[in-house]
Amino acid sequence: MTKADLIEEVSKMVELTRKDSEVVVDTIFDSIVHSLRSGDKIEVRGFGSFRTRQRKPRVGRNPKTGDRVDVPAKKIPFFKPSKELKDVVNSTQPQAQPTTQSTTPQ
Repeated sequence: MTKADLIEEVSKMVELTRKDSEVVVDTIFDSIVHSLRSGDKIEVRGFGSFRTRQRKPRVGRNPKTGDRVDVPAKKIPFFKPSKELKDVVNSTQPQAQPTTQSTTPQ
């Protein structure tokens, strides 16, 4: 699924315009990135958690020349799925799609 597919899915599910759905999706992604940059951990119950991990500096090799290259320490984003997400992905039964409530009076 691409970002455009996600925006389209949000647009259908909550009956928003594509433009409004794009703002919602971009805001969520921007919030996650901002929190990770400031060192915070993001936890979404039933989905998983995002955090950063610190990599130590190391000596690498240039694959073309074989020369030694110093690779500096850096932070990398890390996602850990929740138990619920793992169970849903590994279940053999298809999960029911969430339904949107109709706004038409009955």
